[in-house]
Amino acid sequence: MANLKEVRNRIGSVTSTQQITKAMKMVAAAKLKRATNAIVQLRPYANKLRDILAQVSASVEDNDSPFTQDRVPTKVLVIVLTSNRGLAGAFNANAIKTANNLIFGKYAEQHARGNLSIIAIGKRGHDFFQKRGFNVIGDNNELYSDLTFLNVSKVTDYVMDEFKVGNIDRVEVVYNQFRNAAVQLLTAEQLLPLIPEEKQREEVSAEVDYIIEPSKEKIIEELIPKAIKTQLFKAVLDSNASEHGARMTAMDKATENAGDLLKALKLSYNQARQAAITTELTEIVSGAAALSNG
Repeated sequence: MANLKEVRNRIGSVTSTQQITKAMKMVAAAKLKRATNAIVQLRPYANKLRDILAQVSASVEDNDSPFTQDRVPTKVLVIVLTSNRGLAGAFNANAIKTANNLIFGKYAEQHARGNLSIIAIGKRGHDFFQKRGFNVIGDNNELYSDLTFLNVSKVTDYVMDEFKVGNIDRVEVVYNQFRNAAVQLLTAEQLLPLIPEEKQREEVSAEVDYIIEPSKEKIIEELIPKAIKTQLFKAVLDSNASEHGARMTAMDKATENAGDLLKALKLSYNQARQAAITTELTEIVSGAAALSNG
């Protein structure tokens, strides 16, 4: 059994750790509230924008937008959303794993030919892919410091320009979709080319009778870049909220585990203390008996 000093030191260490994890949980909970408000407010707008785009574009016979041209995916870009910091459970590991599965599965041929690039938003993903020799474009690690539509749009503008001139044929986004603090859904979705879902195409028969000015073609020309920017911005907000949710959950579990460990250590400390007292009493009684016999 460990001596009393060792147990006391461990109790002090675990207590300090528990205080830190509890504080980190509270900070993550405060940040989660703001991040959740942001994504909840954006989702209805993004969904409605996608529905309007699907209905209007389906009613136009010749949609020649450069962002809807479905080409053979010779050159592929994967946007991976992670965080800048750890201590968030399996949040970053799961996002990187999903991206790896996509790269070495669906786009294994493009990767083998050197035609696959990575845009990593978040230091964890950026460092992971850069250390393994991937073609990582740019440094977007500070994006979360000032998370605005304008700043995210700078990344989207670059991606759209590269797609428009033919340097990229397919763009996929890998991120954690926020459901609640304990649940984040790993998602890999196509950003470019923008192709309306089949379900949306089928629902066009019940199309809303929009009054459109100046023309459907002009509206589509404006809506498509806006929809692409909104889609990536929504993914970044989802990932940001998921990070804080994952960190809050991880720190809550760590605090709980520290409490369980403290209980075990205190029990061990009391047992060691009782054993020491019993030993001392036994020595005193034995000494007294020896003196009386003498």
